Amino acid sequence: MRVLLFNKPFGVLTKFTDAQGRPTLADFIDVPGVYPAGRLDRDSEGLLVLTDDGKLQERLSHPRHNKSKTYWVQVERLPDDGALAALRAGVEIKGGRTRPASVRRIEPPQVWERDPPVRFRKSVPTAWLALSITEGRNRQVRRMTAAVGHPTLRLIRVTVGPYELGELAPGVWREGDVRV
Repeated sequence: MRVLLFNKPFGVLTKFTDAQGRPTLADFIDVPGVYPAGRLDRDSEGLLVLTDDGKLQERLSHPRHNKSKTYWVQVERLPDDGALAALRAGVEIKGGRTRPASVRRIEPPQVWERDPPVRFRKSVPTAWLALSITEGRNRQVRRMTAAVGHPTLRLIRVTVGPYELGELAPGVWREGDVRV
């Protein structure tokens, strides 16, 4: 069984082919037979776990297994305690109410520059959150932060279950241990 940990750059699709010629995993990973355990949107960055084991893939990505995924989220404006409490309780988004999330404010993390950079507006401050969920609906974190009035500007996944991004640079992958 193989497990790869990949730091997916901004703008890369979480698949190996694209009829429109956009950047895909194939531009970075030349390992036959591995597939992503879950997805990251094109405009999201960070940890993507790939494996050749269907059971591991399912255990990491299916909500019934309650595998936590943690994100560093840069949002517009400074969320107050009420916004954080709402995220912790679960919020209503397209597709229904989310499960409760774990969330806290964090200092801006030491991360790589993004290309293109996040838009900057002098009059609108930003804040960083560490947000953990056990689901993985389409654009869920972005929809959650928007639902409490703080649109996401940048989203970096740093953990998937027992796997961590660590110091892995964007566009780089390494072998991971088999864990569940």
